[in-house]
Amino acid sequence: MLGLRFIKAQPTDYILLYKKGSVALEGAGISFFYFAPTTSLVQIPMASVDAPFIFNEVSSDFQEVTIQGQITYRISDPKKLCRLLNFSLAPNGRDYLSDDPSKLPQRLINHVQVLTRSALKAMALRVALGAAESLVSQLRKGLQESEAIGSLGIEILGLSVLAIKPTPETARALEAEAREQILRGADEAVYARRNAAVEQERAIKENELNTEIAVENKKRQIKDAQMEAEKSVQQKKREIREAEMATQIALEQKNKQLVALAAENTKLQSDAKAYGIAAVMKALSQVDPKVLQSLAAVGMEPGQLVALAFKELAESAGKIGELNISSELLRELMAKRGER
Repeated sequence: MLGLRFIKAQPTDYILLYKKGSVALEGAGISFFYFAPTTSLVQIPMASVDAPFIFNEVSSDFQEVTIQGQITYRISDPKKLCRLLNFSLAPNGRDYLSDDPSKLPQRLINHVQVLTRSALKAMALRVALGAAESLVSQLRKGLQESEAIGSLGIEILGLSVLAIKPTPETARALEAEAREQILRGADEAVYARRNAAVEQERAIKENELNTEIAVENKKRQIKDAQMEAEKSVQQKKREIREAEMATQIALEQKNKQLVALAAENTKLQSDAKAYGIAAVMKALSQVDPKVLQSLAAVGMEPGQLVALAFKELAESAGKIGELNISSELLRELMAKRGER
């Protein structure tokens, strides 16, 4: 009514009210009445803004890659920005008079693209595909040091590169090459595994052979030890036999000496007996046989005396006419014989 209007800004909007070419009122989240015909309003959003981007660039080896990411920023100095870009509101108090506010994200994206192009010129395709982190660091540093962004009063809150992709044809070629490398690696792994298996088998065979050799050596050592033991036993037996033979020889020599001595003693005894008998016989040869017979009968038993008497009767049987022997004498002789 009559050009008097009311405006209420959000806490994230910075309002500048110009009257007669100078700032009459300013602040974030303020509300006030103003006279539209003589007042200009500038509204600058100070909330953080996410600006996604995607563009194509060329690597150092002339391969096209697609960069996809997002930049997050906020307007930290509204006064500085309003001097370079037109953020004036239309008379209705809602729309902007120009398209400068919508161009601000694109300006930042263009600056990011320029920095990206400069970074990719020094990278080959394979390096670029895996250089997301290093690329983000270079871009963030370039944005912070940029005078153009500093002059706009903009603060860069964050920058992220979501994807770096080659063209579909290049991707298929890289995939084929990578696939071949993977298959080659798999083949090499299979070969290495087989080679390891062969080496293990060879090592096992060598260990078995070494074990058999060691066993044979042990058997030979055992056999040698047994032979040495048997040789030692035989040597001991031989020594024992030699000692026994030496003992037997010594005994035989002693027996020989003993036999010789016994024979000599026997001879001496026989000589002594023969000498004694000769002396006795010589003495008896001069004695009457009747006397000798009488001496022999001394100490005889009655039976022997009777037998001797019968012998003498038998020698003189031609001179005896008749001989009577009583039965009592014969019975007595037979009884004594039975007792013996």
